[in-house]
Amino acid sequence: MQGAAASTDGAGLGGVYRRREPETTALYRVLQQHLATFEQQWTDPAEGRTLPRFVIDELRGFLDCGILARGFAHLYCDGCGERHLVAFACKGRGFCPACLGRRMTEGAANLVDHVLPRVPLRQWVLTLPYPLRFPLAFDAALLGAVLRLFLDTVAGWYRQRQADRGLAGGQCGAVTVIQRGSSDLRLNPHFHAVFLDGVYLAGADGAAPLFHPAPAPTQEDVEAVVERARRRILRLLVRRGIVTVIAAPGEGELDVRTDDGGIERDPLLAHLLAASAAGAPPAGPANKRAPVRLGVDPAARPERRGRLVAQDCGFNLHAATRVASNDDAGREALCRYILRPPIANAHLHRLPDGTVQITLKRPWSDGTTSIALAPLALIARLAALVPPPRRHVTRYFGVLAAHSKLRPLVVPRPPPVPLPVADDERGPADRSPRYIPWAELLRRTFAIDLRCQRCGAQLRLIALVKTEGTIKKILASMGLPTEPPPPHPARPPPTAQSLAHQQQHLPYCRHRTDGVPFPPESLVPGPRS
Repeated sequence: MQGAAASTDGAGLGGVYRRREPETTALYRVLQQHLATFEQQWTDPAEGRTLPRFVIDELRGFLDCGILARGFAHLYCDGCGERHLVAFACKGRGFCPACLGRRMTEGAANLVDHVLPRVPLRQWVLTLPYPLRFPLAFDAALLGAVLRLFLDTVAGWYRQRQADRGLAGGQCGAVTVIQRGSSDLRLNPHFHAVFLDGVYLAGADGAAPLFHPAPAPTQEDVEAVVERARRRILRLLVRRGIVTVIAAPGEGELDVRTDDGGIERDPLLAHLLAASAAGAPPAGPANKRAPVRLGVDPAARPERRGRLVAQDCGFNLHAATRVASNDDAGREALCRYILRPPIANAHLHRLPDGTVQITLKRPWSDGTTSIALAPLALIARLAALVPPPRRHVTRYFGVLAAHSKLRPLVVPRPPPVPLPVADDERGPADRSPRYIPWAELLRRTFAIDLRCQRCGAQLRLIALVKTEGTIKKILASMGLPTEPPPPHPARPPPTAQSLAHQQQHLPYCRHRTDGVPFPPESLVPGPRS
């Protein structure tokens, strides 16, 4: 079911539930009007190929998310007899702000309550060079291998740091979320790893392991970690044939290649991901494509880019965020940050000329605060953000991994949940349910109680309505639309003249903090902060 918006209507009621209306948002209207055209343009008439089914299903499913005509939960107020409807969700994994917002809230609560021990936490964020983003996003297995090398490199630093203090044999733990997009929705797979800021050492005589906090890393430590991670990752990619040395020894220039066999099996998806990573048409338009070569100078040293931030040949590592063990609000806020959706409805706005403006979370280093994209370019970027099926975006490492023998000894133990009376003869059970009811998420996240807007009494679930005839009957009795918003039909393919006009008059638009657009000659993807 869906999220909600807070309302303070009524004297002294506080926050109460109010159904959101996704059909009024800019994101919904763009997909409603242009999705059929997008699917038509990404269909190969010669061979009958189209984008993968999981991408198309995600885009189409969003148009049913939060729409009452597709089914709902029926809530009833025992105080005044008022009825409330809560629409079903699409449960998307790629870009849906409502569904990913629920996953973010539920996932953060589960991490804090059931996974992360009450020890200090430190976030390590690794961003990859532009030329590597497409091949790694296209090959999910290879991306997982790169992630393991990164986690092992950071864990090795923790173990060595503690071994130097006489605490050899320690074990680390981490939770990592793979984010696929940048703030401008370009394809940018990167890792947010929340490490236990220290190591566990096994206790004597089978006792519980003891946690030993690590000293804060220095700038030199962060530079050493990113340099070692870069060397190990490039060595793996060279071995896999993704990166090959094309320059003479010592010149340090690498060519980024891709698996031609994999691209041949899914050429349209490869084209889409490559365009989204580079910010090039049809996911742009932009006036410049990403470079195809990666310069590596063996004599160069990692550069400092801020406090506990270092960059080496395009590999950027950030390690400045730390949360204390007793900071409950900070721990949950950090978990929500790494699980956040790629876009929020409040950051999207439709402009009078039909383009869509994306407001960035924070200005880029050149002062850019927003960009404007054509509707089809926006949909192309959204489609590229959909993760492949059967690939987890949240990974557990070290003592927090499922196969670790130390995991039951270090994770928090929730209070026992009593079994029903009929099962009392089996004895008490210590269960830790991972599903958090929707009403509890509203209360925990937004301080919204599931109460009636009219009288403030508690609402009660009376039915889950899924039958089309019953849906229309209830909606008609309440004066609500009985049909979902109709999608617009596909438009004819653009002519060569119209494409040239679009490239000339609808560039990749960026705006500075003062609201003035950049001059046309500078309309290329700018540097990120």
